[in-house]
Amino acid sequence: MIGRRVFLGLAAAAAASAAGCGGTGPPVVRVAAGEVGGFYHAFSLLLAAAAAEAGTLHVQPVTTTGSMANLDLLARGEVEAALTLTDAVADDPARLLAIGRVYENYLQLAVGSRSGLHTVEDLRGTRISLGAPGSGAAFTGERILRLAGLEPGTDLTVTHLPLQDAVTAIATGAADALLWAGGVPTTVLDVPRTLRLLDLGEFAGALHDRYGYFYDLVVIPGDTYPGAPSVRTIGVANLLVTTAALPWATAAALTELLLTHAAHLVPAEATGTQFLDIRTLIGTGDLALHPGSADVYRRHHG
Repeated sequence: MIGRRVFLGLAAAAAASAAGCGGTGPPVVRVAAGEVGGFYHAFSLLLAAAAAEAGTLHVQPVTTTGSMANLDLLARGEVEAALTLTDAVADDPARLLAIGRVYENYLQLAVGSRSGLHTVEDLRGTRISLGAPGSGAAFTGERILRLAGLEPGTDLTVTHLPLQDAVTAIATGAADALLWAGGVPTTVLDVPRTLRLLDLGEFAGALHDRYGYFYDLVVIPGDTYPGAPSVRTIGVANLLVTTAALPWATAAALTELLLTHAAHLVPAEATGTQFLDIRTLIGTGDLALHPGSADVYRRHHG
């Protein structure tokens, strides 16, 4: 479900886009987002509504399966911007530029609430949905399993299902666990009534040491999912990225939206666990900012 403000903003954007298809009006920015029900998708809807309100851009969310699929669309020129986890861009930073670091994704390993599985090592011989095809969870999940001494496809059966399908698979007994990378709470995950999150904290240090700074030890506070205890997991920052093909003025307008509409770009259910401000937006690690974005940050912050 989306709020009234978002709905009206998207309707205005659609109408403006139709009116501007003759080549006039603000530029269109297609943003490769993620699955319906996930943070990327929710953020892209809010960004589209903010753009419609500002009148400087037409942001068109593109539903995808996640980070790797988003980067593929960007590489093919089928979108102008993409949301991605930082570890997914680490091997090919040269062709990408950042608009900003937007949120922290939380890896969430879920099993049935009455399951006897309590650690990653317990997954040996089970069936797990390791994120949708092309998702950040699929990318990072294999690293976690191998750190736990589990070889995907050999020590356990791995599938790649969209989030809602993975939840259904656990409910029907077709799967034992799922891995999801997203904001908290993710409303599709019915924690703690039907699902329970496993602790991933022990792997944060090993991931950081082996693969780089992308991985942080984070805590999902108690009652983030009402009635659920706190649980340690792995945080991975996500970025809004583009390429040098995006015009300077378009990148600048997109960055202005992030700064001037920050309070409206956090899904309501995640207020208090996620935020946007200039200190986090410019924290893009080894990925350089688009010159248009860098100029806006300098003007706002010096």
